[in-house]
Amino acid sequence: MASISSDSNGRRIIQFVGADRKRRSIRVGKMSKRKAESIRQHIEDLNVAKIAGHSIPRDTAKWLSEIGDDLHNRLVRAQLADTRERKSLADFLDECIKKRKRLKPRTLDIFRRARNNLVDYFGADKAIDSITVGDANDWREHLLEKGGCWGKPLAENTVRDRSKKARQMFRVAIDHEMIDRNPFQNLPGTVTCNEKKLYFVTRDETSRLLEACPDFEWRILIALCRFGGLRNPSETLSLRWEHVDWAHNRMTVPSPKTEHHENGEYRIIPIFAELRPYLELAWDEAEEGDEFVITRWRDQATNLRTQIHRIIRRAGLQPWPRVFHNMRSTRQTELEDQFPSHVVCRWIGNSEQIARKHYLQVTLEHFERAAREESALQNPVQILHAGPREVSQSQNADE
Repeated sequence: MASISSDSNGRRIIQFVGADRKRRSIRVGKMSKRKAESIRQHIEDLNVAKIAGHSIPRDTAKWLSEIGDDLHNRLVRAQLADTRERKSLADFLDECIKKRKRLKPRTLDIFRRARNNLVDYFGADKAIDSITVGDANDWREHLLEKGGCWGKPLAENTVRDRSKKARQMFRVAIDHEMIDRNPFQNLPGTVTCNEKKLYFVTRDETSRLLEACPDFEWRILIALCRFGGLRNPSETLSLRWEHVDWAHNRMTVPSPKTEHHENGEYRIIPIFAELRPYLELAWDEAEEGDEFVITRWRDQATNLRTQIHRIIRRAGLQPWPRVFHNMRSTRQTELEDQFPSHVVCRWIGNSEQIARKHYLQVTLEHFERAAREESALQNPVQILHAGPREVSQSQNADE
């Protein structure tokens, strides 16, 4: 049995007989009798488990993981606890990323960026169990203020995505019982729609863009995004000629981004009327034995942004935000005006919820159409004051 005593200065001392039958003392400092009694009970549980070879009670194990290093080190010297394995932040994050072998290269890149943000802010040797909720909040604010290259601010959605990756990696630490709580758990990680980055690419702008293309491969790439709604580069560069069903006017689009979802490996879309001429041209220009519709830029890590910006400026236009995504967004907005939403989402390869949140736009045509339809209606004030006979005659005249 462990007992509590005090020295002349009122400091509490807990004494017990260990497994080796030697009497040991652990000084715990000045504190209330109630708190000292709580520590005494945990020390007794540790000692009994050590002597009997049993597992430590759950409450005591939790207490042991939460106490400060000073008291924990005293328990180690008293042979009641093992030395803590303090995992450094850099080592933990590197191991965590290394184990994520099934992730796409671009997703792994986001994890690495989050890793670098964490190490740059906290330091490579920071113990992961010493990061608090307050530290995590400060890290988020740091990213918003100067977390980018050369100390530039990061966008809100970028910070949300990095926070989400940090939360996921620290959840691994909880699963392996390295920490008891996730300091990043409550940081916002859901990416929101930034309406300032939405842009509707009109038919006129698309025509000018296609005319400014240097070759047929750029034309088919743009046509696949703007008229087919394909993701670039993952889907455009994965499209093979064997996926094109000319006879049934359909295409099978491989979707690397969604292949980990059930039935998400590919989707079937129509060869839209606007897309077909460019697809036929690419077929006519293809070399014998070509496997892919687009043979250049096979490395999906290639950055096409610089070249597409040159083409846009050559067309006499100004580059818009998220060039390829907004082509795809524009196509979904157009199709939603013609077909049921669930059909369009199946063709585009997203959910109705995602479409409403990140893709669908309110266009100038919507405003103009609403104004035309409103002007075609009879003045509602006239209808209000007209008698039943006059309203009936007016409706017959319209028919």
